[in-house]
Amino acid sequence: MTYSVLVSRTFQRTFQKLPKNMQDKIRKHLQEQKEDPVTSRPHCNHKELQDTNTKKYRLRIGDYRIIYSINNKRINVIELIKREVGYNRL
Repeated sequence: MTYSVLVSRTFQRTFQKLPKNMQDKIRKHLQEQKEDPVTSRPHCNHKELQDTNTKKYRLRIGDYRIIYSINNKRINVIELIKREVGYNRL
């Protein structure tokens, strides 16, 4: 069961500002998301976010959080935030 990954412009803008080694790490984890988007793996933790209109998840990679939703075999990557920012705007 393979999912496709679609990323938002907000994610892309933040992603481009990251150091190369962090970009590589995030790319690797997004590739792994295609196989199973809700199971945690080593150095990568998943969690369902509470109190969101559409069901959203967060993927923790080091100090960064990737916010995404799942619709019909598609993973919609919404945002990439730093740990200190928080989830207020979701």
